[in-house]
Amino acid sequence: MTAVLYPVARNAEAALSRPLGRAARAAEAQALAHSGVKFAQEMVGPAFDTREAALAAFKGHIEEDGAGGVPPEDRYCLLREVVDAPPPPPGRGALPLKPVYRDGRRWPTPRSRPKTVWRLSISYWRIAPEVAAEPPPAERNAALLERMERPMRAAKPQKALDIGLFEVRPPEAPHILMPDE
Repeated sequence: MTAVLYPVARNAEAALSRPLGRAARAAEAQALAHSGVKFAQEMVGPAFDTREAALAAFKGHIEEDGAGGVPPEDRYCLLREVVDAPPPPPGRGALPLKPVYRDGRRWPTPRSRPKTVWRLSISYWRIAPEVAAEPPPAERNAALLERMERPMRAAKPQKALDIGLFEVRPPEAPHILMPDE
């Protein structure tokens, strides 16, 4: 099975047009970027009203209904149907929905389907200078062994249990223990 080779870039536009290189794993991407990387999925490019228009615009980046036009290692792009303009969230001052009663049940008023568009989603390794590169496995193991050798100690000593599971202290008389039912 062939692994997908994701582009390594600073943003989605650069990943689509001019990546630094391509890598299947984070370690390979870090070596290409000489910095920390983070896996990202973002929408890029214009929005299209129909799937066919989007397929025509991004020909060569997207596999068309299993036709096999894109090699397995190049399948890092995907067409997604997204809501064009999401409806505003119900806030203060918004009128509540009026219920509709049908067949003895209360149903909400059906809403109209929002307008959707097709956008290209790209998965890539985003170069993130604020993310420190992960240490090599030998250094991780050494740090883990060092932590395992130290005894575990609490930040402060545990208090003695002075109350049972089914006992409570009433707020008006905290010196009394009452059984809880």
